[in-house]
Amino acid sequence: MDCRAILEEQARLRPGKPAFITKDATVTFLQLKDLVLKLAAVLSRHALKGERVAIYLPNSLEYVYSYLAVWCLGMVAVPLDFMLTEEEVVSCVSHSEATLLIGKPKLNVSLAAVKERCPGLKAVISRDEGTHGCPSLHEALQAETCEVPAPAVLDTDYAIIFYTSGTTGKPKGVLVNYRQLEASPKAMKYFVNNDLTDSDIGLCALPFSHLGGLIYLQANLLFGATILLMERFLPLEFLRSVANHKVNWFWLVPSMYYALLQLKEFEHFDLSTLRWVVVFGAPSSSDAIRKFHQHCPKATLFHGWGMTETNAPTTVIPAGSPKIESVGKPPPWIQVKVFSDTALELPQGEIGEVVVRGWVVTDGYYRDAQATTHAMRAGWFHTGDLGRFDEEGYLYIVGRKKEMIKVGGEIVFEPEIEAAIHKHQDVVEVAAIGVPDPLRGEVPKAYIVLKGGSGLSEEEMRYFLRQHLAHFKIPHHIEFVPQLPKNRVGKIDKEKLRTSVS
Repeated sequence: MDCRAILEEQARLRPGKPAFITKDATVTFLQLKDLVLKLAAVLSRHALKGERVAIYLPNSLEYVYSYLAVWCLGMVAVPLDFMLTEEEVVSCVSHSEATLLIGKPKLNVSLAAVKERCPGLKAVISRDEGTHGCPSLHEALQAETCEVPAPAVLDTDYAIIFYTSGTTGKPKGVLVNYRQLEASPKAMKYFVNNDLTDSDIGLCALPFSHLGGLIYLQANLLFGATILLMERFLPLEFLRSVANHKVNWFWLVPSMYYALLQLKEFEHFDLSTLRWVVVFGAPSSSDAIRKFHQHCPKATLFHGWGMTETNAPTTVIPAGSPKIESVGKPPPWIQVKVFSDTALELPQGEIGEVVVRGWVVTDGYYRDAQATTHAMRAGWFHTGDLGRFDEEGYLYIVGRKKEMIKVGGEIVFEPEIEAAIHKHQDVVEVAAIGVPDPLRGEVPKAYIVLKGGSGLSEEEMRYFLRQHLAHFKIPHHIEFVPQLPKNRVGKIDKEKLRTSVS
């Protein structure tokens, strides 16, 4: 993808159209192009084509400028979650061998300290003025546009290194090349049947450090869509934004939908401008998603699945499909199968590991040949997700391999337990994990967040679950908690729960 050419074409076609809107500012496509090239001119003085540029910012216009300036120069963006600690930032910057950092300091994270601890950094550009020893991003954006290099960028050149997890110890960086920058928007346009126009407004409340947030930027760049940008997801503000700005589409993870449904004001917001909404991060509660859909019945509801490594979305249910429990089918250019532990394709209905093949799949993990070899086998990327196909070729995700609990020889999937618990009207959120048991090896434990004022007891919950689960699947331990740990994108962090009982 030629980012600079596309950026200049959008500025020519839509000079006065809003490209991004925040609570404080509106930037047109012409302004976007000018600001990106100003920043690119500054970056070109500190780094060369192919070098890594780390970005440590909250969701903001500056994050957008940074991504696009890096791509205009054929460099490699290393987007970092703004929730990372200084130790984690140092770990990712060092592992990626970044030579430049664009960042914003915050409490307990000093950019000067990061630079001192990462000798490979040539320079640090700070969003805030006055940061000791660091050039100012604000000044760069105010400068006159200088001559910007226009290096030849190949499809196979790397555009991004995504750090998806494991940010301490040995980070795992997913490689995304320049051709794959078009993968997510191409799939999105295919799945929504081209129902995506330059008159649309999309609402982004997902971090740009995550693929789910990045797709909004790609939709803006490739389709000329206006993006309403939130620094972070706040449920009430999110609904106000949909109503006030007449938003046409968005995608969220399941826990965000649950948070919206718990608002007492939810039913009073006008969601009539929504044409389509997407839930990803399977598996999820189909009951909760259907309830959300009741309040925007004119919108098409999509359920999808994919990973950073496959440049999601990889599968999505067709428009109008009633099979909301499924994550759908892949587009024609992606192959998805279900394999046994011995790498044999399994027949329809049998559960196995989901594997993916196609040009959208990552080349591997940066500086981690072992992890790459383990994931990429015989041309197939092994996702670690377990799933099955039905008779119509629809894929169903039953959970991760590590979400499989063996209870006295019986196999239980954590998401199945969670879906049953979600059916109770008093439940806001739930996470199920396997915990050690001297007799059965493992048994399920459920952490449940209840609605305010609910007096639901453990025994009442178990009685309810007898109507929905076999006896060995019913949690042996139930703990009611005020909240569940979440990662930056809003997904429940089960590793923290597992660590607490290990």
